[in-house]
Amino acid sequence: MTAPWLDIIGMGDDGRESLLPAARDRLAAAEVVIASARLHDRLPDLAAERIAWPTPFDALIDRLRDLRGRRVAVLATGDPLWFSVGARIAQAFDLSELRIHPQVSAFQLACARLGWPMSEVETLTAHGRAPERILPFVARGARLLVLTADSGTPARVARLLTDRGYGASVLTVLAHMGGADEARVTGLASGWDRAVPDFHVLAVECVADADAQITSRAPGLPDDLFQHDGKITKREVRAITLAKLMPQRGALLWDIGAGCGSVGIEWMRAATDARAIGIETREDRRDMAQENALALGVPDFDMVLGRAPDVLADLPPPEAVFIGGGLSDAVADAALAALKPLGRLVANAVTLESEGVLAGLHARLGGELTRIAVARARPVGGMTGWGPLMPVTQWSLIKQ
Repeated sequence: MTAPWLDIIGMGDDGRESLLPAARDRLAAAEVVIASARLHDRLPDLAAERIAWPTPFDALIDRLRDLRGRRVAVLATGDPLWFSVGARIAQAFDLSELRIHPQVSAFQLACARLGWPMSEVETLTAHGRAPERILPFVARGARLLVLTADSGTPARVARLLTDRGYGASVLTVLAHMGGADEARVTGLASGWDRAVPDFHVLAVECVADADAQITSRAPGLPDDLFQHDGKITKREVRAITLAKLMPQRGALLWDIGAGCGSVGIEWMRAATDARAIGIETREDRRDMAQENALALGVPDFDMVLGRAPDVLADLPPPEAVFIGGGLSDAVADAALAALKPLGRLVANAVTLESEGVLAGLHARLGGELTRIAVARARPVGGMTGWGPLMPVTQWSLIKQ
């Protein structure tokens, strides 16, 4: 059979009418069509063998491999490469085997309906993912477009916004765009009680109340946004630490001695799709870090209960490592060995003993050794003076 044998076809709510001629021809020639029940219903007259989405989703790749040699079409809603199945399939197969047929995405349709420039919106998904993932992007005046899981997603998003002082935000549900059942439902986050269809995109115009929680994806969140027991990298030091770690899209951080998770959480907030694994010896701190991660919009923050370097061998190699607790030569050496080329290693110390370890690492391995001193204004009687925080010694290195 002449390659490609596998077509990934984006389709609109109006079914076959949404397809360009090339995609329509490939669909008509397919021997097997894999799609959701909703998309199968849009094509009642197909003669091809029909297969529903397998569960779990990863089983789709194995099923497609079994079908190699037949003409197969996989149907997706909208653009198959935008929060959809196309990217996963393209990673698993040689590109010579497949052809991707894009469709106008739900985000493009939503912008067209609302008159929003796409360059000025954040495109997010809560489909199969926690809606808390929108929180790093919530800000005064921000516009968000969110792929949803079902009819209950707008209510969950409305509660998240209201709890953080954005109850005046305007929510617009855009359902079945481009189809015969297209509908729009609008209301405020505060008191949201609208009934909406399962299949829709949610648009959010963020409006801050007077007491809104103001945050940024730039590192240095206020300490009181984290639950902690005192073991927290203070916000000023945290901002400097993240600057040295250099968050990047999709990059993995090991947060050794994670405590309440502040560094790992801010790493994930700072770059799209950034990942972090926290290593912590105490179960109560692990649980606290996971609660912080959910509250601050990075529910995928992973926590490993154990002691470094013992647990490090089983972890995927990172692009960056932060050592905030449990510092030793053995931990630093194991972290450096695991780091990918050009990976960043940063270690902080507040005790004389840990400072000695950092001085030895600097003498042996090079890098930068920095002393960070921070003071905050505080009451002194009826006046104001400086209250110094514990100074922090920081060693950082880029692996060559």
